[in-house]
Amino acid sequence: MAVKQLPWDSAVVIAVCDVLASTDYPGLTWSEIVQVLSLSGVREIEKASNKRNDLTRALINTQYRQRAGNCVIAFVNQAMKPARYISDPARFGALRDGVNEALAFQGLHVAEDGRLTRGAIAKTLNEAAEVAGRLQAEMKRRQVHPEVIKYCREELIQKSIFHAMFEACKGLAERIREMSGLTSDGADLINAAFSTKVDPPPLRINSYQSETDRSDHSGLANLIRGVFGTFRNNAAHVPKAVKPVSEADALDLFSTLSYIHRRLDEAP
Repeated sequence: MAVKQLPWDSAVVIAVCDVLASTDYPGLTWSEIVQVLSLSGVREIEKASNKRNDLTRALINTQYRQRAGNCVIAFVNQAMKPARYISDPARFGALRDGVNEALAFQGLHVAEDGRLTRGAIAKTLNEAAEVAGRLQAEMKRRQVHPEVIKYCREELIQKSIFHAMFEACKGLAERIREMSGLTSDGADLINAAFSTKVDPPPLRINSYQSETDRSDHSGLANLIRGVFGTFRNNAAHVPKAVKPVSEADALDLFSTLSYIHRRLDEAP
């Protein structure tokens, strides 16, 4: 018989479930959750709300009934078996990073083989970010726009900051092309998409009626040109060994790109 483990803090259980049962990629589907719960010996499975709430209820209720955290440990071990993600290794990496941030408060860590191991106990969000991998955790905390992550998810998982920054910039250009219908790139794309020589411009972020609107419009275009000139063009021509980038620079860029994407969300 397995040794009873102390029950987990309910806040940690909820945080782990929020990652593993997240609505969007890389969260587990409901059928996957049911399968993993069954393999973990959890029988209290009920589809009553959304999958995150249902998973949380199943684990917390079982933990309370058994007066032990074994069911939660078993679920995480089953859910994080690498063999489940042979066809999508990036999904394993994304889930592992997210789960580890929550597990840091329990003094646990999912290793590369998918097994739970003991680690340092985090007491603050910053400590959790250090344990789990600061870059992705900090991006999540800053609420970086999904369009930023969409284009550099693989690079983030591989912890390639240099290439993640480059791909994120390329992703911004791609979104502008999709929104404007243009096919150019770089400064030519920005000049054409935000051109003030036509009224209204092919792409605008406001009603473009007042002088304030026009100034706001031109300001964003200048910001995008600056981002491309500072980050994308340099990355395209300078090897990362010659000009290494810091995590702080990457986070600042991702926040800037996130702001730009949110302004593009406002396009009429």
